[in-house]
Amino acid sequence: MVADAEAWTPVLSRSVMLRHDRVRGTDLLLMPERVVVLRGSAGAVLRLCDGRREVRAIVAELAERFPGASVATEVPGFLLRLREEGWLR
Repeated sequence: MVADAEAWTPVLSRSVMLRHDRVRGTDLLLMPERVVVLRGSAGAVLRLCDGRREVRAIVAELAERFPGASVATEVPGFLLRLREEGWLR
């Protein structure tokens, strides 16, 4: 499962859009009839999900941006949860 997840190239599902809400100062996932408010660095993680980068490349890039953060343990699980919700493919 972990090896499969690391080779996966996540991208937002066709009906999902990532937007930054300047009024609230946060990122949002916009879907038909639903809005999800993203917390922390979730938007930064999802901006790297372009369908070209594998999860391992996303983790490596985030590790460079946020030294000392536990991206290797948290990001793959976060992305898998979003895939289970149908927000990533």
